[in-house]
Amino acid sequence: MTSAPTVAEGTASLAQSLRGKLLQPDDPGYDDARTMWNAMIDNRPALIVRCAGAGDVIAAVNFGREHGMTVSVKGGGHSVSGASITDGGLMIDLSAMNGVRVDPETRTARAEGGANWHDVDFETQAFGLATVGGQVSHTGIGGLTLGGGFGNLARKFGLAVDNLVSVDIVTADGQLRKASADENPDLFWAIRGGGGNFGVVTSFEYRLHPVGPIVVAGMAGFEASRAREVMEFYRSYMATAPDELGMTMAFITAPPLPFVPENLRFQPVVALVPCHCGTVEQGMRDLAAIRALNPAFDVVGPMPYTAIQSLVDDAMAYGGHRYYAKSGFLNGLSDHSLDRIVAHATNPTSPFSASLVIPLGGAVARVAPDATAYGYRSAAYDLTIFAAWNEPEQDATHTSWARSFYEDLQPEMHGVYVNAEPGNVTEAYPEETYRRLVEIKNRYDPTNLFRLNQNIRPTV
Repeated sequence: MTSAPTVAEGTASLAQSLRGKLLQPDDPGYDDARTMWNAMIDNRPALIVRCAGAGDVIAAVNFGREHGMTVSVKGGGHSVSGASITDGGLMIDLSAMNGVRVDPETRTARAEGGANWHDVDFETQAFGLATVGGQVSHTGIGGLTLGGGFGNLARKFGLAVDNLVSVDIVTADGQLRKASADENPDLFWAIRGGGGNFGVVTSFEYRLHPVGPIVVAGMAGFEASRAREVMEFYRSYMATAPDELGMTMAFITAPPLPFVPENLRFQPVVALVPCHCGTVEQGMRDLAAIRALNPAFDVVGPMPYTAIQSLVDDAMAYGGHRYYAKSGFLNGLSDHSLDRIVAHATNPTSPFSASLVIPLGGAVARVAPDATAYGYRSAAYDLTIFAAWNEPEQDATHTSWARSFYEDLQPEMHGVYVNAEPGNVTEAYPEETYRRLVEIKNRYDPTNLFRLNQNIRPTV
């Protein structure tokens, strides 16, 4: 009886079967391929398959399964925990698969699994169209979409998963399947919020909407001493805001840019970051209330949609900082939550850290709770706490700030966003949703090949 080839014996055969490249630790390009957004992560895969197409993904999945390797999937590499890069296993790298094709007649776009939001926004805006995507343009579309996906357009058009028409996905058995409302609908339900538990998505088909190319957006900043006043305004204003308006409240350190007064540069500030996707006239009218607050700096006005989508790219630089994040959903902004947010967010332990209050509601809340696997559609806001710093010896200081902030607000929260990497994945889903996800995991990945994620464990 002939024994199965070892990993070492099969590596040459795998390399020959690929249209892309197989990288090992001594190969040129290996270190670039394993670089993550979070500089804390220094994992070293034994093998990296830099895929050129779905055929390479199939070959990689089959190889990993047959050789009992731990498999990870890297798209944009923004996983805070580093789950997209295995340490010692097989990494499937989709970053070279970044093509985007727009059909302006049907208002759809098909994007390969390694594309980032800049790729999608750039191509769709050529036709005055957009879909719901992230607010940092170098974020990969895959991870953000599979977890639900909210951004500047969510209140008007729903989550990224609400705008998903279909996907092509390689499941654990090495089969390329299409998942949509008509084909493999159970799988389609699960990948819309269930994360990377069910396979490797090689392409996403999105529904597009008329947006831009000019929107009313930007940033208005206020001294930290006015944080409670600004939060009260924000709470009142967003309660009746039109769906066209997405407006994040950001607690940041003011950058040394020309529009920031010198006395505020490098100081904690609270900023309103709006994006209004209605007409320019409507946007200017709706956002006049911000100017009436007399901000310390104000660059809100007509600008390209692609500009607001990349506004914080430099602050969230790829590989630029060590990151730790916590997040949770808020049903509203009570007086107590305002007090606690202001107390923590205006006193970060690092000037690179940021705290974001992101509005939901609108179209997000109008989708039936069981229509997709995304949980907690009734949430009014998401609170995301980003600790960011550079010095490894200060890890404990900055992670403790984020944890303390989160724990202080936890009584006000219900559920967490799966893309924020909860400590327990069950926190991200209502009980019935999680039960159904386990059933579908049993069907498509019973051996838990895809486990380097917010893992839904099979029970078979």
